[in-house]
Amino acid sequence: MLKNRITISQYIIFFVCLLALNLFLPGQPNADAAEKTRHFKSLQKRLVKDGFDKAGINQLYNRPEVFFDTAGVTLFFKHQESKLNYDQFIAWRSIRKAKKYLKTHKTALKNMESAYNVNKEIIVAIILVETKLGTYLGKRSILNTLSTMASLADSQVKKMLWSKISGSSGLTKKKFENKAATKSKWAYNELTALLKYAGRERMDPAALHGSYAGAMGIAQFMPSNALTLAKDGNSDGSIDLFKHADAIVSIANYLNHHGWHVGIDDKKAYKILLKYNYSKYYVNTILKISKLLKG
Repeated sequence: MLKNRITISQYIIFFVCLLALNLFLPGQPNADAAEKTRHFKSLQKRLVKDGFDKAGINQLYNRPEVFFDTAGVTLFFKHQESKLNYDQFIAWRSIRKAKKYLKTHKTALKNMESAYNVNKEIIVAIILVETKLGTYLGKRSILNTLSTMASLADSQVKKMLWSKISGSSGLTKKKFENKAATKSKWAYNELTALLKYAGRERMDPAALHGSYAGAMGIAQFMPSNALTLAKDGNSDGSIDLFKHADAIVSIANYLNHHGWHVGIDDKKAYKILLKYNYSKYYVNTILKISKLLKG
């Protein structure tokens, strides 16, 4: 059971922080609270059943900044990788900034290469494409994003969402339902990982923001990767993917975990990078940037 894997001290720290934060937040109108409870009711029960503290979960989902994000979840049904402009990252302006990043963080990158056997150019290429070298981290609430997607496991919530987006999603009802079923299962796993990661690192899960898909920090890790593969790069005792040193070694550990090493050939590198982002367009861009940085 999950309760046996999460220590009592982590629960106490995590949920005391939530209680303290809530004391300073304005109350929410009853109508809004009822609406949120209706959408997340099944999800909250599921989290409690899987071992999370009932009082803590109720406290978290009653906070005014936690809500069913219709606008955000709609992006899951509209996003098209092929329409993203990756060419901007191989432009000379972007490469110049990436080379400056190499110099600015040369100590962290050098230590990373020694410890993880991953070349620094590939790390910087990933950070450039993922977050424009840490300058654009995303503004959506990760908790809201994952909770909204996970709640689609409830047939009534899924029906409600379809009624709102059916005219703009470009999907048939059957395709929507199939995608919702797949994404809700994935999102629930990521949501539980987020809550565990936040508890372990003494972070407020409602304060973490990232991409429309729930990726966080400079490395744009999903919570499951943050929980299992992220590393402390500056030896401060915490793993914070919003810090460059931690992001650099976390990406290196991820790649190393999947078989990366200095001198790896392009074919193997290609397969490993697909695990980071399953897009051929993305991978081709990362490899191009890496070669430009070496040149």
